[in-house]
Amino acid sequence: MKPYLCPNCKTNRSRFNRIKQVATSIKLDPRSGQIISECNPDQLAVYHVDYRGPEFKVQCGACGTIEDEQSFLSYAEHNPLS
Repeated sequence: MKPYLCPNCKTNRSRFNRIKQVATSIKLDPRSGQIISECNPDQLAVYHVDYRGPEFKVQCGACGTIEDEQSFLSYAEHNPLS
């Protein structure tokens, strides 16, 4: 694992939360918004795009900023510890 640095507070390098992204595909009633069904990826209709986002996000344990992991990695890479 590579080091993180918060791109917002610019000081935190040690306290983070990893937020696991678990997508659930659902079908809603267009009028009421009620869930009609939950679908697993094998049951998705041809026109239903499956989730393509990150597996997890990272939250700074100091300021609360939530970003993709790449933001924290890139900021640490461009601002190494001396």
